[in-house]
Amino acid sequence: MERTTCLVAGGGPAGMMLGLLLARGGVEVTVLEKHGDFLRDFRGDTVHPTTLELLDELGLRDEFAKLPHRRINSIQLPIGGRMETVASFADLPGRYKYVAMVPQWDLLEMLARAADPEPGFRLRMNTEATDLIHEQGRVVGARYRTKDGETGEIRADLTVACDGRTSALRASAGLGSRRWATPFDVWWFRIPRNDTDPAGIVPVLSASRVVIMLDRGDYWQCATLIAKGSDPAQRQSQPVDVIMRSLNDVVPWFADRLDAVHSWDDVKLLDVKLDRLDRWYTDGLLCIGDAAHAMSPVGAVGINLAVQDAVAAARILTPKLLSHSVTRSDLARVQRRRTPPTVVTQTVQRIAHAQAIAPAVSGELNLSNARRTPRTLRVFRRIPLIRSLPPFLLARGILPEHAPDFARRP
Repeated sequence: MERTTCLVAGGGPAGMMLGLLLARGGVEVTVLEKHGDFLRDFRGDTVHPTTLELLDELGLRDEFAKLPHRRINSIQLPIGGRMETVASFADLPGRYKYVAMVPQWDLLEMLARAADPEPGFRLRMNTEATDLIHEQGRVVGARYRTKDGETGEIRADLTVACDGRTSALRASAGLGSRRWATPFDVWWFRIPRNDTDPAGIVPVLSASRVVIMLDRGDYWQCATLIAKGSDPAQRQSQPVDVIMRSLNDVVPWFADRLDAVHSWDDVKLLDVKLDRLDRWYTDGLLCIGDAAHAMSPVGAVGINLAVQDAVAAARILTPKLLSHSVTRSDLARVQRRRTPPTVVTQTVQRIAHAQAIAPAVSGELNLSNARRTPRTLRVFRRIPLIRSLPPFLLARGILPEHAPDFARRP
């Protein structure tokens, strides 16, 4: 039987950041990642200014600069056949006035390399946490299964579930949650990008298609919104080229790339969820990131909220882990700290679902044939305070976390 001080389930942004910070604080920590590498397509790839500042504090600025990335400093809308900038990050406070698009696998590998020299850090790939171990009403670790079918147990003072919105450990704990209906799911796919294309984030709203295009340099990472639960019927009833043909009606500069999506195998489905645990913890267990609060892709803020959760957890819990004295009240402190930004973000997402996403998916909101900029957008652009608020909430959010002193490096 194996033992560690802190067992982290899931090697995503929250899990890897938490593992790095705890290890730098002298805590013995084991991170379990069920895959053999971090290479998964169409994972969230946005790194927001608050996370960029955190990487600076951790001494990882130069390492991050080496990663392939694209800087997004504006949001544009195609309105009546022309591109209009509706939001800019130029006026953001702080050093970083952009959102970086970075392949998530590169970011995770960078965090793993930074943690590897720490004597208390251990990363186990191809190992999935499958269930919690309970003793006398307390979580004392987790069971695991490797890719080869080997099973085992790891005991820990604290187990942290960072295994996403389908968290096995969250399900094993039986923690209650609040869920909100979402009007859409997402298809992810790639389209080649030409140098003459617009840059930045380009949402496309037409009567037949809603697409958010993310500038990745040599290609567009595209998310098209579909009605909730409609994926199986749409795949069976129509050819895949319907996506590109409907895009071409709105974005004519795609005309030379209509064959970019070859088959339905090129289109990945994201089942959109929006929920939040009533209580993120029980004795011996803490949930953070999507395991605690599944976020909508609206605003692409899920990664950064998960990272911020990890920073708060490391700052609050490291002294307690070092003395092997973590209590429920300590875990409650983490939830209290991270609840306000989670609630604010999910509230904004729910408003966006009702006021923009649902009408757009149903075809009621159509900007592609507008003869002039809608009045709401004209007012939005003319009032500086209103104009600056959405970029600020998107890029920085509220209650940003900073690296604890023990984890900082020059």
